[in-house]
Amino acid sequence: MSNERPTAEELRQGITVEIVQGDQDVQSEDREPIVGEIGTVYGDDPKGPEVELKSGVVGHVQSVVADE
Repeated sequence: MSNERPTAEELRQGITVEIVQGDQDVQSEDREPIVGEIGTVYGDDPKGPEVELKSGVVGHVQSVVADE
């Protein structure tokens, strides 16, 4: 898995991703990434594609979580 952030076009409902909420510092080492399944893809953003997880959390995708 590369460290490249996916684009909004590469994402769709049901994919499991790691996101960072907008008010979190993306560079911070102590942040807790949020992992969940995509419910809605809103579009590309400089901080990473903006999505809403099925849990209702909205944030920017940092990486796709590979299926085991």
